[in-house]
Amino acid sequence: MRDDDGYKAISDYAAIGNLRSVALIGCDGSLDWCCFPHLDRASVFAAILDKKSGGRFRIRMSGQERGEQAYIKDSNVLETFFRDGEAGLTLTDVMPLWGDIRGCGASEAPGEIQRILHCWGGQVEVEVEWSPRFDYARARTRIERCPGGWLASGGDQIMVLAGLEDAEIGDEGHGPVLRARFRMGPGDKRALVTRWDSCNTRCDINESLDVAERTARVWSDWAHMEGTVHKHEWAGQWLPLIMRAELVCKMLIHADTGAITAAPTTSLPEHIGGVRNWDYRYSWIRDASMTAQALTSLGHGIEAMQFLHWMERVSAARAERGWELQIMYGLHGETNLDEYELGHLEGYKGSRPVRIGNLAARQFQLETYGEILNTAYELVRRGEQLEPSLWSFLGRVVDHVEEVWREPDHGIWEFRGEPQHLTYSKIMAWVVFDRALLLAEGHGFEGDVDRWRRDRDTIYDAVLERGYNRKIRAFTHAFDSEELDAANLRIPLLEFLPPDDSRVQETIDRTLSQLTEDGLVYRYRLDDGLPGEEGAFGLCTFWMVDVLCLSGRLQEARDVFERAVRHVNHVGLMAEQFDPRTGEHLGNFPQAFSHLGLINSALCLAWAEGREIPEHALVGTPEHRAHTRI
Repeated sequence: MRDDDGYKAISDYAAIGNLRSVALIGCDGSLDWCCFPHLDRASVFAAILDKKSGGRFRIRMSGQERGEQAYIKDSNVLETFFRDGEAGLTLTDVMPLWGDIRGCGASEAPGEIQRILHCWGGQVEVEVEWSPRFDYARARTRIERCPGGWLASGGDQIMVLAGLEDAEIGDEGHGPVLRARFRMGPGDKRALVTRWDSCNTRCDINESLDVAERTARVWSDWAHMEGTVHKHEWAGQWLPLIMRAELVCKMLIHADTGAITAAPTTSLPEHIGGVRNWDYRYSWIRDASMTAQALTSLGHGIEAMQFLHWMERVSAARAERGWELQIMYGLHGETNLDEYELGHLEGYKGSRPVRIGNLAARQFQLETYGEILNTAYELVRRGEQLEPSLWSFLGRVVDHVEEVWREPDHGIWEFRGEPQHLTYSKIMAWVVFDRALLLAEGHGFEGDVDRWRRDRDTIYDAVLERGYNRKIRAFTHAFDSEELDAANLRIPLLEFLPPDDSRVQETIDRTLSQLTEDGLVYRYRLDDGLPGEEGAFGLCTFWMVDVLCLSGRLQEARDVFERAVRHVNHVGLMAEQFDPRTGEHLGNFPQAFSHLGLINSALCLAWAEGREIPEHALVGTPEHRAHTRI
């Protein structure tokens, strides 16, 4: 689990959350990443980015470097099991959450983490280490005893630890560390609770057990709420992975706003030791829209609706400066996401720089607008009613794309060089007008449909003329290019062309031969201006599954899917990328892209295998295309 450099593999982590923040806990019982009070704020535990000075909260059974982990069924409450012969220790980790978590605004979540210990089978010794480091470990930390527990402070921030009486404070040159050892006998239970911005040191084991039970029930009730699709047989053997992916996607939604984050971490590297380290703790229009669509397909349309309402609000908030959406926002609608480097942190396994903020927020990405229209279409075709303000918002989106679709952009992969006329971006502009026409045809969306049809057809002709390369026999990354781009696998999934079109099949075959390694698909192989390599991309791999399903290439689709899910970690989580040679996870973790891709591919496989899926006809299937000719 732990290399000689002192870092765990990214895949050795599990995640817990409370719809405001997320914490990562390793198989060794160490909580190595958490930001309070929201996941896009400064970290208080960041050992995953600096093993010495980042800060952690570790609880483990003495002598046991690694435990086994599992979630309490269909919840985001985690258990870590340590064993030595007949004796063992179960560590239950929970970020309390209660109330109605459908949509947003009706749940409560105190800023705390409860860690419940249960000894069984024989006597055990427990080790505890608690070393908060405020403001990404930039603030000088002080730890002292307080009534009923321990108080850590740094700058104007505080955190308490309750449930621990005897401990020692040491300092090994990177700030104070609280350490304790104590024994537990068979049947003994106790709780340790750390609270953000609080002096409350109350700690009662029965209350903590009740909190864990209530929180697990809240998550499970949401996953199995009326209208969801898990009671059906279509999921088959993949049901546990689908349920976990669903719960991960939900955990990345902010309960107060409806914003959906791409991942809860920053600077986990796409290349170990390299500079491809980005902050993903924001709400990308693209990622969030795709997540909302995947949840809608599982019966959670209210999350998608709340996200559209949030998008409408953040667009209205800056309307006086001209109507144009950023590609991403902070979870409360913040627009200033300037990028900074934290030079005092060594980075995961020495991967520098550690970044906060994201300079890509300033980019123009044409394809993001198509995902907004896709999300609205997925809701409306299921009978959901949009409020007038949302119809007006969608109208502004379409009008804006009509003005800008001819411009070059930075695209889905956010290249930091000069903008280009990217094939996939133009296809997503086509999606804007195509979905607008579908919404107008059957659902009363008002606008200049003749103009929409002209723009849609003009883009279609341009993509076929300049986005398809007859020499290499594939759709390419940019107009008049010879480079491949796995994003073009989505062409039949978006219904730009049918799957049996020879150009679609050629693009699939070229992607399999040139962008695929050990069944995993890379985004591209072109020079993106950054040193080092990156891993194969989880979402692109699942797109390959989807297009193979639509193409009737079922055995190939099943093979790619089965290879992909072999890389799911011990508790069902995935990072953004994978190293095909080692299987190691790369990039930020857990990543919404990878989990929504798994959900979509499981549905596609079920359809292709002839199982009855409790879902409206999947976009791209003959059943859907037959009813959407406009």
